[in-house]
Amino acid sequence: MLHNKANLATATFAGGCFWCMEPPFNKLDGVVTTMPGYTGGHKENPTYQEVSAGTTGHTEALQVTYDPLKVSYSQLLEVFWRNINPADPDGQFVDRGSQYRPAIFYHDEEQKQIAEESRNKLALSSRFQSPIATEIVPLETFYPAEDYHQDYYQKSPGRYKLYHYNSGRGQFLKKVWGDEEK
Repeated sequence: MLHNKANLATATFAGGCFWCMEPPFNKLDGVVTTMPGYTGGHKENPTYQEVSAGTTGHTEALQVTYDPLKVSYSQLLEVFWRNINPADPDGQFVDRGSQYRPAIFYHDEEQKQIAEESRNKLALSSRFQSPIATEIVPLETFYPAEDYHQDYYQKSPGRYKLYHYNSGRGQFLKKVWGDEEK
């Protein structure tokens, strides 16, 4: 399907390993592209090795280009929340450290407002025992990850599935959300 590039919007989310964040967004009608990368830190043009060492201030993130006529920012947030542990500020699942912290990097004031409302709604749901710790901060600069990280789950499906299972992400999400659609 062709999309008018002028009508596309961008959202940026950090939910731990960016390999695990790509598939749920790519399933959505209206998502045009997803791009793993790094944001939120101080080092220009960081490498994966630098980010994973935890010295750059960056977190692994996913930039989502979408058609707002087909999928709303609120719908993207629902997918985000259902694929992370929003109450863990110190990483996600087996990946520990600030480079795996959960965050929403908003692109404008409207995204900020919608993200804050969404986070407050999740906090009031009592689905999580601990407070929601996911940051909502402005996007400054996004650096695309190296090519081998792009679409990793498609390029290396066996390795991806093994990592996803061993990370504990799938088990956690099933426990919290059950069979509710993600």
